[in-house]
Amino acid sequence: MSEAGLDAALEEAKAAFAAKRPKTRAMHERASHVMPGGNTRTVLFTAPFPLRVETAAGAGITDIDGHSYLDLLGEYSAGIYGHSHPRILEAARAALDNGLNYGAHHEGEVKLAEVVTRRFNMDFVRFTNSGTEANMMALAAARCFTGKKKIMPMAGGYHGGTLYFSHGASPVNAPFDCVMGEYNDVAATRRLIAENAGDLAAVILEPMLGGGGGISASADFLAMLRKETRERGIVLIFDEVMTSRLAPGGLSAKTGIEPDLKTLGKYVGGGMSFGAFGGRADIMALFDPTSPTALPHAGTFNNNTLTMNVGHVAMTEIYTPEACAALNARGDRLRDSLNDLFMRYQVKMKAMGQGSMIVIHPTAGEINSPHDIEHTDKRLRQLLFLDLLEQGIYMAERGFMALSLMVTDADCDRVVGAVEGYVNRRRELLV
Repeated sequence: MSEAGLDAALEEAKAAFAAKRPKTRAMHERASHVMPGGNTRTVLFTAPFPLRVETAAGAGITDIDGHSYLDLLGEYSAGIYGHSHPRILEAARAALDNGLNYGAHHEGEVKLAEVVTRRFNMDFVRFTNSGTEANMMALAAARCFTGKKKIMPMAGGYHGGTLYFSHGASPVNAPFDCVMGEYNDVAATRRLIAENAGDLAAVILEPMLGGGGGISASADFLAMLRKETRERGIVLIFDEVMTSRLAPGGLSAKTGIEPDLKTLGKYVGGGMSFGAFGGRADIMALFDPTSPTALPHAGTFNNNTLTMNVGHVAMTEIYTPEACAALNARGDRLRDSLNDLFMRYQVKMKAMGQGSMIVIHPTAGEINSPHDIEHTDKRLRQLLFLDLLEQGIYMAERGFMALSLMVTDADCDRVVGAVEGYVNRRRELLV
């Protein structure tokens, strides 16, 4: 089909979406009077206007126009427990009954810290309110520990609202002096590390790019990073805010590469606002307040009772190692089924990721780095998103899915059927 044909198909899909959601349109117009573009979280905006959810339960959400969807977005991996999990609700109510904000230490923070350090192999941990904060603090720790100022993120990486490197450094990023590494390019990144070693405090990356397309770091790349950083006195940081859900001990445990620091977030706090950074005792000792030279680390809600208590229940009773293994096996089966479907129909689509995190790309080529997907057609992503919404399935517009524990094998079969319907309907656009 021609470019004009693709544009026409997308406009038709947008018009069909809008026609069925008059209340959503009206709410968007109302929101636009008080928030720029009616939005306070960029990633949730979709054209012609975003969904407005009214209720959610289990693996389902319902918008204000009464349309229900299977939720595969999973709050960008934070919603691993589904919506209103009964044990999460019980833990939240118990925390509220005992008092929400103490302004003091309490047992809940100790219990969660014990679980987190044990499960994710950290000597010490400190809590924050988001993954963004966790990564900012980990980088600050690395700079103070090494006495060096530069950091190395990876091109295409994402480490929070102030650490965004999708198309180079974002203009709203924190003003770090960055040397941009090349994800999965062993020779180029090794050379950059060597050239900048005297000024380089930290290398930070996700062992699988979450926001960057579900691309896994190769074993050779991770081994090179570990060797080079260790030999040159550079702190290696794994951002496991998303990827820690992919194996019982996170991807660092699965890959066998142990960084100096790692960061956590999202689901570890039971779906509450949460982040954490931790790792080597000598680096984390910088934050020991009994030292006269301790680094400050503020945050009114770092140890709030709601997150601490709900997080402990979530990680000890719900997302156990056994539950983690089962969920990620389900995700692997879904990804394999989708790729089998794409191969059978010979369409230019590919499902990437690991375990319970899946990203569908409108391409059939090899995908080893973010550069391999930067020129894929955004219109095809939007069309898939809108077509699946019409079939009652909600994912990210960029093709991202994060399965919750509430998603069943039958739900996964439904997803495969819906994607097959899209392929049949749009096949001439995909070959």
